[in-house]
Amino acid sequence: MGLDLRRRTGGVWGLLAGRFALFMRKRSITLKGHRTSIALEPEFWAALDDFTETDGRSLASLIARIDRDRLKQDPPPGLASALRVYVLRRLSA
Repeated sequence: MGLDLRRRTGGVWGLLAGRFALFMRKRSITLKGHRTSIALEPEFWAALDDFTETDGRSLASLIARIDRDRLKQDPPPGLASALRVYVLRRLSA
């Protein structure tokens, strides 16, 4: 259950929260035996999907590898942030 800022806050912040949610796409995956949802912009999902096709691996295995790498950082970034950074680094390589 996500936090609906439109209910909790009024005015401009509520409006921005609603518009922000329109641009995000959520997907659920299993990491280490637990289901989790990740919200990313469609462009990042498209890039990740392209990488999986190029690499011949599943999306879950790619995300699991990125997750393992992010947990080695101190402090570890959030998973969605780590995915975005991975996409940007890979596209700029």
